[in-house]
Amino acid sequence: MQTKIEFRKQQLKKLTSATLETKASGSKLAKKLFTTDIWQQAQTVGLTMAGDLEVPTEVISIQAKREGKKVFYPRTLPKRQMVFLPANTEKDFEMSKFGVLEPKYDAKKVQTDIDLLVVPGIAYALDSKIRLGFGGGYYDRYLKNFPGNTVSLVAPAMAYPTAQWPIDEFDVPLQNMITLTD
Repeated sequence: MQTKIEFRKQQLKKLTSATLETKASGSKLAKKLFTTDIWQQAQTVGLTMAGDLEVPTEVISIQAKREGKKVFYPRTLPKRQMVFLPANTEKDFEMSKFGVLEPKYDAKKVQTDIDLLVVPGIAYALDSKIRLGFGGGYYDRYLKNFPGNTVSLVAPAMAYPTAQWPIDEFDVPLQNMITLTD
């Protein structure tokens, strides 16, 4: 079995080749999400601003706001910590050191009560519901004590019947995964 670093490198190449397929699957996966109980019951949603290799999240943000849900976005902090903050317009975001848009930090606006967290990743083991992210460990640290519901939208190029990478004690399983085939 490859190391996480080796598998991540290979998977990023695969996702680069599958960008159009991943983007095209985004709206179908989002529509499936919108029919779930966890979506319908959520009043607050945590969501990333998707990067080029990820399932698009803009349609989720738009639908959440249309339904009166509050949307919060992750902000990375020192020591691999992460918090969620509101951001309603483009000027509420800034570019992070990782090259992704994050909300500007304001300690008074940190949201700790999120009903549904849409968790990003680059690969997912469908049997164990373990995800592989970009390697920072931010989400696994956050999920360790997260009391709400978790879900990931899994594009075909991201889905694996079982993990092709080592799973360790810090990897936190997701509660829900949505694929095009389920």
